[in-house]
Amino acid sequence: MEKFLAHLEGERNLSPETIRAYRNDLVQLATFFSTEDLSDLADIDIYEVRRYLAHLATRGYSKSTIARKLASIRGFFRFIQREENSVRSAFLEVRTPKVEKSLPHFLTAAEVVRLIECPDVETFRGARDRCIIEVLYSCGVRVSELVAINWGNIDENTGVLRAFGKGRRERVVPIGSFALEALAKYRERIPAKWRPLGPDDPVVLNRFGKRISDRSIRKILDRYIYRAGLDGKTSPHTLRHSFATHMLDGGANLREVQELLGHKHLATTQIYTHLSTERLQRTYRDSHPHARLPSHSRQPLVSRRPSPSTNVVR
Repeated sequence: MEKFLAHLEGERNLSPETIRAYRNDLVQLATFFSTEDLSDLADIDIYEVRRYLAHLATRGYSKSTIARKLASIRGFFRFIQREENSVRSAFLEVRTPKVEKSLPHFLTAAEVVRLIECPDVETFRGARDRCIIEVLYSCGVRVSELVAINWGNIDENTGVLRAFGKGRRERVVPIGSFALEALAKYRERIPAKWRPLGPDDPVVLNRFGKRISDRSIRKILDRYIYRAGLDGKTSPHTLRHSFATHMLDGGANLREVQELLGHKHLATTQIYTHLSTERLQRTYRDSHPHARLPSHSRQPLVSRRPSPSTNVVR
């Protein structure tokens, strides 16, 4: 397992969070089969695999979580098969649970504003928290990507930042004027004892002046989400969903949004193609010839029924 995790980090450049998830999935698998009379991994047959998947289901894991765990285990066994020339595992034969695709939850523009206005920008923490919300919404970056940003990754003159996504893939993302203003105000509120701020210093700091963690940002945002009275389904990732949805509603095409989000495959971005009724109506009015005609100039439809004076041969 340690060789496999080292492979994920060194060769596939996966993030620490992803590697941690792989480790947890494999430890959970090992714990389940530790009580079995197995002399080799190859002894796990298809029936044992199905029993393990049933065990996960009875513990309350959703189909999407089970599918993700199964993907981790398959990757592990493919690694063993390649490195050890071992027999094909039964985990590679079982079918992935069918996952129902649900539309992502997103906020309206008014709800985003309500959330942004929650922090008190006169304090260091409040200015930092507004900066966090503004950058997440303005750039559509993930929480993990925001944590990794240094001051040298931001070009205020051109209004862009360099973000490092999954697999440490780098992309350039525009920053809006509101986010740049929030960054400037936050920088002014950073205590003098933590200055000067060099290009390699982290942007978002915790209360000790160190780089903040993903978990801390999620706790901070959860508090403001509750204070703003937003839907219980709202999470920090909802700001990324809102960014993509509002970009599409504003007229951006799917390829552009894919590039901004840093998605490797367009299919991943297609979950955001749920369009609001308002935009659909606007598109209909702008595109359909009869929808565009003013009401006073519309001509009545010509009746296809013959008039009473028309002789009809039956």
